[in-house]
Amino acid sequence: MRPAAAPPLTGRVTDAATGEGLPGSTVLFDDLKQGAATGADGGFRFNSLPRGRFTVQVRSLGYNTVTQTVDTGNGQPLDIKLTVAATEIGQVVVTGVSQATQLRRSPVPTSVVDRTRLNQTSASNLVDAIAHTPGVSQITTGAAISKPVVRGLGYNRVITLNNGARQEGQQWGDEHGIEIDEFSVDRAEIIKGPGSLLYGSDAMAGVINFVAPDPVAEGHITGLGTASYQPNNNQQGYSVQNAGNLNGVNWLARGTRKVAGNYQNRYDGRVYNSGFNEWDANGYVGVNKGWGYSHLTFSTFNQRVGLTEGTRDGLTGRFLKEVPSGDSALAMPVSATDLRGYGLAVPQQQINHLRLGVDNNFVLGENGARITLQASYQQNLRREYGNVLDPAETSLYFQLRTVDYSLRYFLPERNGWNLTLGTSGLHQQNRNLGVEFLIPAYKVNEGGVFGVVKKTIGSLDISGGLRYDVRRIAADRLLLDGNERPSTDPTADPKFPGFRSTFRNYSGSLGAAYNLNEKLTVKGNLSRGFRAPNIAELGSNGIHEGTIRYEIGQANLAAETSLQLDAGVSYVTDHVRFSVDAFTNNIDNYIFTRRLLTPSGADSVSAEGDGVFRYEQGQARLYGGEVSLDFHPHPLDWLHFENSFSLVRAQQLDVESAQRYLPFIPADRLQSELRANFRRQGKRITNPYARVQLEHTFAQNRFFSAFDTETATPGYTLINAGLGTDVANAQGRTLFSLFLTANNLFDVGYQSHLSRLKYADYNAANGRTGVFNQGRNVSVRLVVPVDFK
Repeated sequence: MRPAAAPPLTGRVTDAATGEGLPGSTVLFDDLKQGAATGADGGFRFNSLPRGRFTVQVRSLGYNTVTQTVDTGNGQPLDIKLTVAATEIGQVVVTGVSQATQLRRSPVPTSVVDRTRLNQTSASNLVDAIAHTPGVSQITTGAAISKPVVRGLGYNRVITLNNGARQEGQQWGDEHGIEIDEFSVDRAEIIKGPGSLLYGSDAMAGVINFVAPDPVAEGHITGLGTASYQPNNNQQGYSVQNAGNLNGVNWLARGTRKVAGNYQNRYDGRVYNSGFNEWDANGYVGVNKGWGYSHLTFSTFNQRVGLTEGTRDGLTGRFLKEVPSGDSALAMPVSATDLRGYGLAVPQQQINHLRLGVDNNFVLGENGARITLQASYQQNLRREYGNVLDPAETSLYFQLRTVDYSLRYFLPERNGWNLTLGTSGLHQQNRNLGVEFLIPAYKVNEGGVFGVVKKTIGSLDISGGLRYDVRRIAADRLLLDGNERPSTDPTADPKFPGFRSTFRNYSGSLGAAYNLNEKLTVKGNLSRGFRAPNIAELGSNGIHEGTIRYEIGQANLAAETSLQLDAGVSYVTDHVRFSVDAFTNNIDNYIFTRRLLTPSGADSVSAEGDGVFRYEQGQARLYGGEVSLDFHPHPLDWLHFENSFSLVRAQQLDVESAQRYLPFIPADRLQSELRANFRRQGKRITNPYARVQLEHTFAQNRFFSAFDTETATPGYTLINAGLGTDVANAQGRTLFSLFLTANNLFDVGYQSHLSRLKYADYNAANGRTGVFNQGRNVSVRLVVPVDFK
């Protein structure tokens, strides 16, 4: 029997000091996906909430967020008083926890990048936009392709979620980015540490959840238009959104267009074939009632991106392009015309990612018990074009289809205990449809069960749980004839022998957060994570253009397991915020590549002249952390001075000195930002801000020096700046928001240690090796909200 809906829930949000109502505040039940905006007097109303005890958060710009547990069935109005504060101490997270939890009460190290910060940050892609977060960085291949790195680990060691559901692409590839529309994201929640407890294999290093906008209030229909422009690579972005909620039927629909040309810097000029273009659409439609909610979700991401090879003319240093010359290709210097416009050359990628899913939350009674079910079908098509004689030929073409699910049962709260039981898993199939073969066709079946418990004892929050997973990978055998085409002839050459591998493992976590008082919180968490080897590590046999080498997998690799200890302390007042988060992480069976040697001890080389590498295993240890110190001096509460420092140390154990450090570990980084935020200037200018940021990245001399695959990277300092404001009408309603941002203001020529283009050809024109990162870039963004009802 469905539970009866709760009586209407009403309330008022006021300024704690003046008692005045706060219009435009957000009142949100995260677990129920129901929200409301306060009216002119600060009042709000919910008509169709389920009965039970649920967490509500109340937000208003310039005030501390208030979070509390509400019994929706008692009929009592809520009186929410917000206090003005310069620091944000009440943020709520939904990632890595069994239910919506106040950030300071979660023992798992978690960061939040909200929409305000995303709008104020200029970036070419979504991962770059969050990479300023302490402990987070990115492996890049030009302006379009970035892969997240959390505390030194990336690739299949970090799970990306699209509004809580796993995003499944070809995460193993160096030049494979994520496939999520940047304009569809309201905030990013980042777990820094094993998230395997709720998400299974591949969450060993962390989880990044890109969360959709809050639901529209009952009885409202809204629109949102966004336009942006970045002159460095002439990047244009346009996005249009419509959302509504009428009698519990709610929806959101968005369309996005992005296009960019070749980016430029002071040493390379314009970088040939570094542009991209993108078409996206996403949203949902569903119902929210007294029994919960049910939504049908969809997204389609479609991108073409040029792949910069960085080959150069030996005399002039100009970039080279391949052009047809009879039956062969000829390398020619690019012209000024080649560097202008939005055209893409070979090699390039085409990525099409389609997702259809359901997101359900069923309330089972008036005691707060509920069941959530997420399930989706995903198809990821990745084509790589590399033949200049036949530009339409797909050198590599992967068709990855995934069905994934997550089912959770939230038991009623008893004596302060909250218990969640669940299961999640996936079925996945990948086919090779191109003319080249790097990995075998394969199937994956994975399933896991888990239990998570949480208990609040006064100021102490304790949480923990266990999970058990089984993953089976079946790779197909492939025989090739003399023309390198698939064959059924048993005497043909075996490209892939085929294999069957099964991985069983468990994850666990136990942590606590203790609020010594309203200002001081200490945290600790001990967790065990695991990661099953990916298909490239198990079965690759071919030239991987993304790494410029010949790779060989090993079918007998064991799963990686990690034991991580996190400890943190935070001190927060109205004018000072100080936090320290430290970790140590030991990984058994760490997977890495080792160059093969000939019997004589020389380096092995493939027929095409590339070095030959095979995946091996060893022991690894990582440690480090992040320190943040923010000042908001009284009485200058509008002034913010925010500082952070992050470092990672990562080593392999029991290896020769050249292999001592793990590959692609980010350098130490110091960030300092001075920002001014104002409430209102006159009648029309609201929430203006100005910011200037110093970002210093230290030299990275701890690098994987074996096999000439990595080199040291000098340090560099970048200055970023920005300003913006909301513009309102006479009634105080926002007409539009304008954001102006400048990155690398002084046009510093630099190379990130995690840039793959750092290892491109030597430039004879300036004596430098590789391609440099983007130079000075100014971004203009206009956001226009519309209220239809």
